[in-house]
Amino acid sequence: MSENEIQVPDLQGPAPVPFIPREPVPEVITSDIALRSYADKLREASGPFALDAERASGFKYSQRAYLIQLRRTGAGTALIDPIPVPDLSVIQEATDGVEWILHAASQDLACLAEVGLRPKRLFDTELAGRLLGRERVSLGHLVASELGEHLEKGHGAADWSLRPLTSAQLLYAALDVELLVELRDVMCAELDREGKLAWAFEEFDALLTFTPRDRGGDPWRRTSGIHKIRKPRALAVVRALWLARDEVAQHEDIAPGRILPDAAIAAAATILPATSAALGEIREFSGRGQTRRRATWWSAISSALALPESQLPAGALPASGPPAPRAWAERDPQAFARLEAARAGLKEISERVSVPVENLISPELVRRVCWTPPVATLGLAEVLRAGGARPWQLELTGPALEFALSARPRTVVTGE
Repeated sequence: MSENEIQVPDLQGPAPVPFIPREPVPEVITSDIALRSYADKLREASGPFALDAERASGFKYSQRAYLIQLRRTGAGTALIDPIPVPDLSVIQEATDGVEWILHAASQDLACLAEVGLRPKRLFDTELAGRLLGRERVSLGHLVASELGEHLEKGHGAADWSLRPLTSAQLLYAALDVELLVELRDVMCAELDREGKLAWAFEEFDALLTFTPRDRGGDPWRRTSGIHKIRKPRALAVVRALWLARDEVAQHEDIAPGRILPDAAIAAAATILPATSAALGEIREFSGRGQTRRRATWWSAISSALALPESQLPAGALPASGPPAPRAWAERDPQAFARLEAARAGLKEISERVSVPVENLISPELVRRVCWTPPVATLGLAEVLRAGGARPWQLELTGPALEFALSARPRTVVTGE
């Protein structure tokens, strides 16, 4: 190095050393015989039972699992292909009464149930990380922060429906359960030290009956770009194209966005082409992939253009809940005061116990009780409980929310 050269320090340090599996990646189970053999190992194994599932989100219409990973001390890791082996009830029977460990369980419970896997006891490492106040709660980050190991990632967004799966995909899948039991043990001990273990078990129990939130309304109204479309006729085109796309996507089991992007639907609704040829001139409909389906899209559009006025969709659905918080100050200053007080109280609790506000209690539930406070005969606790709040959440947040409901708008004193 010359005298004029400046050495720049390596602020990032050396790259982390990837975790090396302790055992070879197993052969994928594709037969009932191999499945029963692994189930026998599970019965003789000990400790909790780790699971994960790989789907083809973004590629397929369905949310089914295309690979399921299992691991238990004494039985080792298993990779199961649920396409040739769609019934895993023998695994359910072999682990009856055993605690199951998943990461971000709400994402996988539905596809696991489709193959006969329904936990009766659960530990969710992602949710445990949130209750422990960890800033990053992905599996890779938690394994690094809690166990000091580095998992090589990169295949989570792959199309897991393709066969054969690559050796890199299988290694990635096996690693997802390789350290899950150890991660559970470390996080369980930490939850206990912080006095949060009972909270965690209440949350895990609630996951056993988890169902995705009903978003209500017409799903076609969630098309990207629809906020720019105001006229009822144009909205009818959005609706018709969305429904036609959904039918094709479901029939072919392809993600809707790969059949026809939302941008194409919005473009057609904005331009309102008068003929099939005019539709083909729209850039989003001119590609090779859209040519063979153009008759389908034109049939949907032309039917929407021919609808009588009485059958056109309304510009917006009637509101079924509180308005957006940004409108509260003007529409109902008293409700806005209650919401501001609730947010301040929950923020203080969040900082004190190191739990994100959204995990202390459902923000949507907070907005509902602030917009329409419960009547005295019913009581706040009963309303919160009916809205899904767990006992630990009621005990921790109840007093702050009760106080917030008595808040009044601030008065501005002006001089003479």
